[in-house]
Amino acid sequence: MTGTTLIKNGTILTAEEEYRGDILIRGEKISVIADEIIPEKGWEVLDASGMYVMPGGVDQHVHFSFNYKGSKVRGFETSHAAAVGGTTTLIEFVNQEQGKGLVESIQDYIKSDVDGIAMVDYAFHSVMTDPRDEVIEEIPKLAEAGFPTMKLFMAYKGMFFHADDDTILKALKKGRAAGMTIMVHAENAEMIDVLSKELIREGKTEPYYHAVSRPPVVEAEATRRAIYLAELADAPLYVVHVSCKEAMEIIREAYSKGQQVYGETCSHYLVLDREDLAKPNFEGAKYVCSPALRTQEHRDALWEAIDKKWLNAVSSDHCGFDWKEQKHMGFGDGKSFADIPNGAPSLQNRMNILWTYGVCEGKISRQRFVDLACTMPARINGLEGKGHIGVGYDGDVVLFDPSYEGVISVKNNLEDVDFCPFEGFVQKGRADTVLLRGQVIVKNGQYVGQKGQGKLIHGKPYGDSYK
Repeated sequence: MTGTTLIKNGTILTAEEEYRGDILIRGEKISVIADEIIPEKGWEVLDASGMYVMPGGVDQHVHFSFNYKGSKVRGFETSHAAAVGGTTTLIEFVNQEQGKGLVESIQDYIKSDVDGIAMVDYAFHSVMTDPRDEVIEEIPKLAEAGFPTMKLFMAYKGMFFHADDDTILKALKKGRAAGMTIMVHAENAEMIDVLSKELIREGKTEPYYHAVSRPPVVEAEATRRAIYLAELADAPLYVVHVSCKEAMEIIREAYSKGQQVYGETCSHYLVLDREDLAKPNFEGAKYVCSPALRTQEHRDALWEAIDKKWLNAVSSDHCGFDWKEQKHMGFGDGKSFADIPNGAPSLQNRMNILWTYGVCEGKISRQRFVDLACTMPARINGLEGKGHIGVGYDGDVVLFDPSYEGVISVKNNLEDVDFCPFEGFVQKGRADTVLLRGQVIVKNGQYVGQKGQGKLIHGKPYGDSYK
């Protein structure tokens, strides 16, 4: 049972401010913030001396149910990995099941795979996979049910979840009327298909050629096309996992002209390199994700973009595939990069990467860190009460120790996969103590919560992309 918790002597960080103060949490909500609060009998007191006190992170892009050619990622049983990384709310993409409606697919998934399992709070995006007219007509019901965001895949030709321009335009028009935020995975499926087949015919099948089959122009073309579709529909558009300079600049240009177009990038696109895919002994398969990893030029552009608010969130795009078994689906005679499950496990280290290689290297401010990792993801997805330290907000609070120094490794990772894409990276700072709605779930950097502690958070329509 949640009681009363007082956090004292910390430096409070929000997306706008930094100040010394005490925070009182009664039940699940922040009730008082003041220069000094005198503790009373029966209160739990947490000393945050020397620490930053910030809102729990909101990761708006994770995959716990993704199935790629029969191979499934790890599920919500690994969601405590988010908690030790400072993230207290996750938003997962749920594919519409064939023969089922959009809302029904999410509700059935919650009952079978989430209830009683999740260890942080959670919300959902819908992914339309069966764009019949009656399914398009159901889009407003998603908003009514508390799922006000939906993603469509422009990539993956021939896969059941691929969406053509007709589907995207109809979804944008129907979604706008209901306050839905339509998201797109922007890659040109036809370009990828042609390039992939050419490379495989030439015997270029190693993981490195995954990136060759998906050059920046593939992402840039689809991004521009999606923006044109959104302009025609007079609807907001959100572009997920932006990886290249060209796509970012197209988003920036549209926004500067007054169009409601926004985008995120992901932690791995900020620090990993295309050459990682060339590592020997099939290690390059660990870095196969879509869009593909880029070069230093693109990483520099993305850091500038998140600093200057041309992109407004940093997500993980977490996909918990094993390397030795699942990633090796692309290894051997007759196999190629096209058979490797896409995605990288990055749930636990999203905020660690952003702090160490962003804040500590002077690329973004502490306030911008909070905005990118916590505040904007909550606002984009209509999650009221999340992503901010303020009276009336949920008691999702991180006591962050900036003096911590360590090394990121699969050995201390809770994602239950056999590799970490950031293996050997230096880590500065960590979430020392994490509270979820007033309850301590991480202490001294270790998970101490309980399975099933997370709860469903319903989003409100007309999120920040409408503002």
